[in-house]
Amino acid sequence: MNPYRCIAPDVQLGKDVKLSQFVNLYGCEVGDHTKIGAFVEIQKNAKIGRSCKISSHSFICEGVTIEDGVFVGHGVTFINDSYPRSTTSGGALQTEKDWKVEATLVKKGASIGSGATILSNLIIGENALVGAGSVVTRDVPANAIVAGNPARTLRFIAPQLKVAK
Repeated sequence: MNPYRCIAPDVQLGKDVKLSQFVNLYGCEVGDHTKIGAFVEIQKNAKIGRSCKISSHSFICEGVTIEDGVFVGHGVTFINDSYPRSTTSGGALQTEKDWKVEATLVKKGASIGSGATILSNLIIGENALVGAGSVVTRDVPANAIVAGNPARTLRFIAPQLKVAK
């Protein structure tokens, strides 16, 4: 194992996955022909589809599912908790049993621009485009272009992506 890659033994990597230096992967699944950039962390129970590109400095947390053919730009952050807290009501540090993972789904062919933040409990529709720096706070329809903070629909585009099998 390369000392500049931290890949836990429970990671499921598809065939021909390309991993850059300085990645941290544990308990996740990465589909065939996907490329993961430098300084990316993918947590347990996250799923990345086939033929995706996850650009450098992105964070994909537990509860995120990314379908086939998705582009994730540089420095994209996913969130899996709407009301994060460090401690319980009694003052002890929270553990996994003190909170519930909130899911996010990115449908096939979507693209997420650099620096976007994707909140939990939402779906980014098939072939949608999320503008750089956007904060996505609600579902994004299929084929929509959204941008801003909070992200708003700017217009719709014709469906176009086919992912090779």
